[in-house]
Amino acid sequence: MAEIFFVLTVIYAAYVIVITLTDKKKEHVIDDSAEAMFSVPHVKPLIPENIKAQPIEKTVSVAKTAKVAGKKTGLKNPQTGEIATNYANYRFMKRWIKEALVAEGLLEKIYKNNELEAQVEVKIKEALVQLETIERYQS
Repeated sequence: MAEIFFVLTVIYAAYVIVITLTDKKKEHVIDDSAEAMFSVPHVKPLIPENIKAQPIEKTVSVAKTAKVAGKKTGLKNPQTGEIATNYANYRFMKRWIKEALVAEGLLEKIYKNNELEAQVEVKIKEALVQLETIERYQS
């Protein structure tokens, strides 16, 4: 039995050596011309086709006007006085902000991470802009 394993091992080793010696590596030619560098052959759009562009643009413009007005320094928790300055991502948003959005009637419920879709995120961004305008949440 040991002789059979020895013969198979020798055959496998010979096969590996032959393959590595006879394998001719392909040369990779890099085209440094400007046309080749700026051409993108296969680009997929970042935004899926089923998302409407109108609500997103509206939300972005409302958020820009809030930032330009200088009102966005953070949201203040009226119960504890804590100020949250980073609340752009709903997944990492503090729990009290999510509860405030529901308590003020700006959202129907607190969404779970697997429920977040493009339309829901647009609603959340609009609700955040409205929450920033409420006086007791302003810092």
